[in-house]
Amino acid sequence: MNSKADKDKTTRPRWRRWFWDILLILAVIIGIQLWQTRNLPTGPAPALEGVLLDGTPVSLADYRGRPVLVHFWATWCPVCRTEEGSINAISRDYQVLSVATTSGEEQEVAAYLKKNGLDFPVIPDASGITGVAWGVRGVPSSFIIDADGRIRHAAVGYTTELGLRLRLWMAGF
Repeated sequence: MNSKADKDKTTRPRWRRWFWDILLILAVIIGIQLWQTRNLPTGPAPALEGVLLDGTPVSLADYRGRPVLVHFWATWCPVCRTEEGSINAISRDYQVLSVATTSGEEQEVAAYLKKNGLDFPVIPDASGITGVAWGVRGVPSSFIIDADGRIRHAAVGYTTELGLRLRLWMAGF
């Protein structure tokens, strides 16, 4: 007789617990993301100049007028390896300027790119000084810069290809 009433009593609290558990997990994830990005620059993007692996001088200012992904990564970083295919694919549709930080000399970085079939533009940063200037304390770190040269989004850690594409698309408005 009371089985339906008893079932309702046990079902409701379970869903409430799940709700609070999910809310707690989301709060932790957001908190971690905020903590990881606390030292990253906001507003106008810092200067970024260098020489690409092919010898071409490049500056972030060259990309004014269109959104660009500035991506800091390292050859020794397992998370970067997971993400590199996405960065390569994005570079075919959007402007990408990547910085290989603390990854060795130019020849080592070029060999890594060739071995892995990657062809996105790379500024080698063997000393890591460029990353320091941008406040990067971990790789991968991604910055979406809008057409006016302002940082619209910054992330540390793995970011999905879809997430980066959507942020680049939104930076175009």
